[in-house]
Amino acid sequence: MVSYKRLTPEEVHFAGAALLDPDETTDTDLKEVNPELLLLPQSRRCSITVALLTLGGLIVVLFGIWLLGTIFWLHKPPSTEPHRPPPPAVAKSPNGTWLQPEPCSQIPEAWRFDCYPERGAVVTEEMCHARNCCFIQRSQAKTSGRNGVPWCFYTPDYPSYELVSITDTEIGKVGKLLRNKKTYYPKDIDALQMEVLYEEDNRLRVKITDPAEKRYEVPIDVPVVQKKAPNPSYTVDFIKEPFGLIVKRTQTGTVLLNTSIAPLFYADQFLQMSTLLPSRFIYGLGEHRSNFLHDVQWNTLTMWARDLTNLYGVHPFYLSMESDGMAHGFFMLNSNAMDVALQPAPALTWRMIGGILDFYIFLGPDPSSVIAQYLDVVGKPAMPIFWALGYHLCRWGYKTSNKIWNVVKEMRNYGIPQDVQWNDIDYMDHALDFTYDTVNFSSLPDLVKDLHRHDQHYVMILDPGISNSQLPGSYWPFDEGMKRGIFINDSNGDVLIGKVWPGLTAFPDFSNPDTHEWWYQNLKRFHEKVPFDGVWIDMNEPSNFFDGSLNGCPDNELENPPYTPGILGGTLKAKTVCASARQKISTHYNIHSLYGLMEAKATESALRKITNKRPFVISRSTFPSQGKYSGHWLGDNRSQWKDLATSIPGMLTFNILGIPLIGADICGFGGSTTEELCVRWTQLGAFYPFSRNHNSIDEQDQEPTAFSPAARTAMKEAILLRYSLFPHLYTLFHHAHISGHTVVTPLLFQFLTDEKTYGIDKQFLWGKSLLVTPVLEAGRDYVVGYFPKGLWYDFHTVSHTSLETLLEIHNSLSINLQAPKDKINLHLREGSVIPTQRPNATLWVSSGQPLHLIVSLSEDGLAKGDLFWDDGETLDTYEKDQYAYIYFTATYITVETVSFYGVKTEPENVTVNSQEAAFTYRSCWL
Repeated sequence: MVSYKRLTPEEVHFAGAALLDPDETTDTDLKEVNPELLLLPQSRRCSITVALLTLGGLIVVLFGIWLLGTIFWLHKPPSTEPHRPPPPAVAKSPNGTWLQPEPCSQIPEAWRFDCYPERGAVVTEEMCHARNCCFIQRSQAKTSGRNGVPWCFYTPDYPSYELVSITDTEIGKVGKLLRNKKTYYPKDIDALQMEVLYEEDNRLRVKITDPAEKRYEVPIDVPVVQKKAPNPSYTVDFIKEPFGLIVKRTQTGTVLLNTSIAPLFYADQFLQMSTLLPSRFIYGLGEHRSNFLHDVQWNTLTMWARDLTNLYGVHPFYLSMESDGMAHGFFMLNSNAMDVALQPAPALTWRMIGGILDFYIFLGPDPSSVIAQYLDVVGKPAMPIFWALGYHLCRWGYKTSNKIWNVVKEMRNYGIPQDVQWNDIDYMDHALDFTYDTVNFSSLPDLVKDLHRHDQHYVMILDPGISNSQLPGSYWPFDEGMKRGIFINDSNGDVLIGKVWPGLTAFPDFSNPDTHEWWYQNLKRFHEKVPFDGVWIDMNEPSNFFDGSLNGCPDNELENPPYTPGILGGTLKAKTVCASARQKISTHYNIHSLYGLMEAKATESALRKITNKRPFVISRSTFPSQGKYSGHWLGDNRSQWKDLATSIPGMLTFNILGIPLIGADICGFGGSTTEELCVRWTQLGAFYPFSRNHNSIDEQDQEPTAFSPAARTAMKEAILLRYSLFPHLYTLFHHAHISGHTVVTPLLFQFLTDEKTYGIDKQFLWGKSLLVTPVLEAGRDYVVGYFPKGLWYDFHTVSHTSLETLLEIHNSLSINLQAPKDKINLHLREGSVIPTQRPNATLWVSSGQPLHLIVSLSEDGLAKGDLFWDDGETLDTYEKDQYAYIYFTATYITVETVSFYGVKTEPENVTVNSQEAAFTYRSCWL
């Protein structure tokens, strides 16, 4: 965050080549000073005539010099130098204070782009003018947690690059950019190459690179296109100088990208690009704990994988709604530390400290299409193994395997469904990966076998830090890792030593293919002792209890870049490894935020080989394409109502980021929960795609069996409800896997013209049809729900074959809904068919039960739905055509008459839909 200091006039000084020398006199200054200063010294005795003659002679001489200069200028050939906008002119007033150029004061506050974004700097007028920028001091204090209106900002014609050539190619255009004036960051790259790739009709890619020297690029697989899109839905325009790139939607003319509003920077360790946004409705840009709809009021989001804040994952993708209900997306393919600054113009600025400018624009035109197009680039999520969608139990601090066994048995005894039991690090022997405590967890292998006999499953945690402090030959993971050379090295080439739970540790380099084989061997060896079913990879930003390493980090440009984004701790090395550390494919400076993705890829690959089933991996740190390899949980939360509420925006955000297997720790991780909070959280958690109750060490028990009979029953009913909806949930994941759809869907995706839905993040949909309205506050027996226009059926009454509760919404409105402690409000949208099943103790048992279809007809009597079904665990069933897919349709049919044969006595009356109907009875026996 930038802070500013109010200065007195005596403290104000200016520096920089663009400023005037105070000793120089301009034409304007001449008008203000004593005319006598313009004359040559003369005697007081000189007459007026002599003075006039002298003055006239001076005028003649000056006129002659001007005439000769003009003639010379007219005959001079035109300059070949490209036009460069002048620096802001700063004049001096009679009282000695500096005056802003007139354009500065005319720039509206919302359109002021920060020229001094360094956090912690006390920006003075002198510092600002040294960068040739405008300075207008604001008197009010800055808002906490935000940058506020910048005092130092760019002039409208601030120098940037010039587009000196542009030519057509087979897939778009290629241009050359030149910078003719240095910026205030070191190592400007003066010549750039710009590729504009018309990849698909609804997808545009732009790459701006250094043609003279190869720079780091993010090593994830993206499509390679050979031909230009035949009918692009966008137009691309260029501004020559200062360079600007403008992308418009052809259909409406809406500007989706306009980089001309602020200068482009491209230095070795500082890249900056700004753009206008078509509206204030912007989503994505994970991972941060905030509302689903981002605040554009001077809000800077830092992206650098870090625990506690920033946050665990990095996802430089945003979804933007346009004024007409259309939507587009933008993806900056860059993994270096960055800030993304939002301001109320509305506009956005990207600031990165390495890599290249490589970005995509997705034109939708609706939000669901935008997400699908984004996932066409980074990869669609994997189809989860069936039991991943069941109910999971975990805690840090079971302390013994017998305690776990008792919890599992209690869940069975009370008939509460549970598919998966987990362990945090306390199962390990002194927190060492690939070990278990043979004293306190001696029965762990037998516990896992018992889980399997009951169609349940087991998941354990692994941290990336590998202890280097064990006796030589006693700890195979470290010894073998040293032999294979698979650990991250420091800048000297020695193994970098940090500290995590087991003490001093080395960190595997997952950018090295050899590390993947070593990781697989470790998992395989441990699986032979404890036959786990899935893996939870934690602390993989990577997290480090040291800043950098045991021996610190060198003092170089990688550790201390010219610009440092707003990282917790203020440095790149804060609670992680040194930025200058060496990995197989690059320095840690470039690939830090990829660590979790690379570990997930190694883990997913190993589990495929070990189990020959769909892998189950949950990762704390994530990056684009992560959904192909793992799910995610929202990290360490607390047992507080606000954390319950913020889990919904997190869940919505990760669904648009392509990681639909997402959830928060039910009932809260840190602190002790309350019974009411845990009941409400279990009700909401029943609708997390990934549903896990997780608790911290030394906190009170919070599994459902730990509470009163009434609370236990309410939690059981919520979990049973989830299990009854498993066929529908499983089908939603199929569509996510095949088509890039969301599982948990924001209301705005389905109601594009209802702007009131754009900010809703306390309700959500499963797919398109099932509306969830949870209680998120203490002491409430009601909840306010927003219902867009249409027919909505109360799920709880419809599922019991009654249509007593029907909401016919002619105009969208908010409604008070009764919400007793044993109920979560669910509503079915008109026109849907939802497949359900009788729930049981596990999903494997439930899957053998008959299906039940719930049909909610639309106003015109129509409904549709579908079901995807396979064995739930075999790899690639869709790709191998080993599945069943059923499409349901319902139409309104008028039944005029019904005949019943075999009615032995005449009935007293006949009712149809609760109404008496006319009938005739004939006694006719053969």
